[in-house]
Amino acid sequence: MTSPPGAGHRPRTLTLAAVLVGLQAVLLLGWAIAEAVSFDSSRATMGVTTTVFFLLYAAALALCGLGLLRRSSWARSPVVLTQLIQLGLAWSFRDLPLVAVPLAAFAVVTLGCLFAPASLAALEPDPED
Repeated sequence: MTSPPGAGHRPRTLTLAAVLVGLQAVLLLGWAIAEAVSFDSSRATMGVTTTVFFLLYAAALALCGLGLLRRSSWARSPVVLTQLIQLGLAWSFRDLPLVAVPLAAFAVVTLGCLFAPASLAALEPDPED
């Protein structure tokens, strides 16, 4: 059995980032299910496309979370982009603090974990490859 890139110790910050991304994927899956359950034939196209979007988004985030757990550097960029989008979304809900604050806090903590020196070092490609 081969070891993942940079096999060895996975820092807690990287593990936490992966867990947070996984939690985002689960929440998006829940949103997709809620959209599918509230399906209305008068807005069939919107219901189907929204459900499919959230399903694909959840799957992509889950894949990125697994990538982070395996210390794959490719997973970092999509996760960073997702968190930046989430910060923008939080800003758009700034008049609703019960929505905006958790969205922003979640994104900031995830970004902080990803950009922690230990996480950056763990995601660096192995120079021997």
